[in-house]
Amino acid sequence: MVKTIKGGEVQELKPENERAPAQKKRTANKKKVPEAKLQQKTDQHEFIKTGIPGLDALFEHGIPKNSSVLIAGGAGSGKTLLCLQIMVNAAKVGKKCMYMSFEESAARLKNHMEKFGWILGKYEKNVVIERFNLFDITRSIDALLAKQSGDLLIDVKPVLFPENFKPDIIVIDSLTAIASAFSKREETYRIYIEQLFNYFEELGVSTFLISETEQEPRIFSPTGVEEFLADGVIVLYSIRKANVRENGLEVLKMRGAKHKKKIVAMQILDKTGIEVYPEQEVFGV
Repeated sequence: MVKTIKGGEVQELKPENERAPAQKKRTANKKKVPEAKLQQKTDQHEFIKTGIPGLDALFEHGIPKNSSVLIAGGAGSGKTLLCLQIMVNAAKVGKKCMYMSFEESAARLKNHMEKFGWILGKYEKNVVIERFNLFDITRSIDALLAKQSGDLLIDVKPVLFPENFKPDIIVIDSLTAIASAFSKREETYRIYIEQLFNYFEELGVSTFLISETEQEPRIFSPTGVEEFLADGVIVLYSIRKANVRENGLEVLKMRGAKHKKKIVAMQILDKTGIEVYPEQEVFGV
């Protein structure tokens, strides 16, 4: 121990090695936020969950926010139900959702939801379900072409949303129906689809676009351009085995997200909806 005189008083100075532990103890008491929690918080901002049992387990974190995802499958494979279920789950966590139907009426889609017990209640304000006229789409593309050629000076949008409603999630049901409105005008349809994907990207929304295919498809969209433009492709299969069919689901691609690359079992259950079984593989496709 060393003694010093300061201001007429004798003070004792402890050696450095005796003072160090006290300093370390104070440092150790400072709270640190675990890196895992920071990463988790970041992931929650960058990815969205579908809320569908088993489907989210196919992704490491989820579907990247603001992605365009093609939902492809044959008739009766569950495409519409999958998108309705995603929409309902998103609405219940505060997301604004818009279901744009070009085939079924809003009343019929709501009836589907009620059959599976998907009651929105207080969250109904977060959802808009609307049936669109295909002729409005063809008029829109004619206006877009006129805009590109310089014959039209006003700004034209591929689709219009209700006033004062900015959706977080949009469902298009379906690309196949839209393509049918462009019969013998395939190049015009491609221009419109490219404009549509670009528009959704500018808006910063997550989109799910339904595409009708064969039951065990090899092509996943009307022209093949759609699956190239889309960030992700989720395929629903109806696989025939002897005299029965087995449902399967595959995340074929998803830009910016790690996911399991296999076809897994899927069921459509009464009063529940779609359930996916990530550990149960389906063979035969």
